[in-house]
Amino acid sequence: MIFETVVSTLSPTGEVHLAPMGVRYEGEGAEAVVVLMPFKPSKTLDNILATRCAVLNLTTDVRVFAGCVTGRRDWPTVALEGFNGCRLQDVLTWVELTLTGDHDDALRPTLRMRRGREGAIGAFTGFNRAQAAVIEGAVLVSRLGMLPREKVESEMDYLQIAIDKTAGPREQEAWDWLYAAVQAFHARAPEVG
Repeated sequence: MIFETVVSTLSPTGEVHLAPMGVRYEGEGAEAVVVLMPFKPSKTLDNILATRCAVLNLTTDVRVFAGCVTGRRDWPTVALEGFNGCRLQDVLTWVELTLTGDHDDALRPTLRMRRGREGAIGAFTGFNRAQAAVIEGAVLVSRLGMLPREKVESEMDYLQIAIDKTAGPREQEAWDWLYAAVQAFHARAPEVG
């Protein structure tokens, strides 16, 4: 099972990097190991290998997911005391992660991260189908160079139903960014697959 999160890392010089990332958990509860598998090339991968730290951010603000894959990465963050990392300011829960092992791969290395201190900032208010649609749209946008145009367009059309029925202003804004990114990509890129 994969859970959609935002991973924040710092470069060795302290530059913040945010990336939407699906993670897996091995084990249960606070003892669960967090497994990341970023595609290469990846600033997240480079930063974790250099600093051995990351922060897992759990948020329902899907604008962060859509923003990161459409070039809007300037989201407010808060430095964590006593840890080489930062969390999103607008987050429900955050977890400090420390690298315990890595396995290199030409496409997707595996990073095993130990959970550390965590905090809850906000309350979970429930699921919104438009939020799920934006997350799926963000995954599609992150893979535009790998997927056929017809697949992307048909999936975006289907996801549009949830946006039309359940989106609030945040979800609509995020969707608009994703839709514009798909249109811009196809306007300048050759067909894939």
